[in-house]
Amino acid sequence: MVTRSGPAAQGPTLFSTGPAVSVASVAAVEHSLAGAAHETPERDAPVEILPVKALPFVGVAVAAVIAAIGTNSTWALDFFHVAGGGIWTALDLFLGFVLGPILGRMSIPARIELTKKLMPKLVLIIPVLVTMTLAAGFQLARHNGMLDTSFSRHAWVVASFAVVGVMAVIAIGLLEPANIAVLFELRKPQPNPAVIEKLMRRFIFTAGITGAMQIGTLIIMTRLAS
Repeated sequence: MVTRSGPAAQGPTLFSTGPAVSVASVAAVEHSLAGAAHETPERDAPVEILPVKALPFVGVAVAAVIAAIGTNSTWALDFFHVAGGGIWTALDLFLGFVLGPILGRMSIPARIELTKKLMPKLVLIIPVLVTMTLAAGFQLARHNGMLDTSFSRHAWVVASFAVVGVMAVIAIGLLEPANIAVLFELRKPQPNPAVIEKLMRRFIFTAGITGAMQIGTLIIMTRLAS
């Protein structure tokens, strides 16, 4: 009888008495590899710049604001102006004073992952809020006679126009371009973390500025309402 020796005899086989690779283990490995292969396209999918699925909601909101302006509905104008201004204020304060410090303490991969989820939504949210608030507010002021120089608090109205005008320029001229630039950088095969960090710092900084200005807007608005 010939006895086999050497590495070939010592290696584990399916039927050996030593450490064996069971059929269940092989199946588990194959299942894991299949799952990893299935997940790869999702991880490698390009970063979404414009959330297309949200466009119908944007269209409904804009159409509702136009209808409120066209009908001079005081309730609708009040609603869109107050709701839009409130959400805009809360968003600026959150981005500038809550999310900003949190991002500063996160690792770069974590910042990038958060940016991929957050920024596409802000591409639509920021311009819609600015348009809703300013359009409804201007029509409301015109409808109530606040634009006339004879209005007792006309100076406060002019001050509000100046403050929100600056905030609108910052939101559309600085926040939005920085937001889109971050997303385009993330779509590159090899995104530059330094560029993303610089753009995000500018985004958060300008959001903090508009958040501070929103406090001034709240003072002006409550003064007009009193």
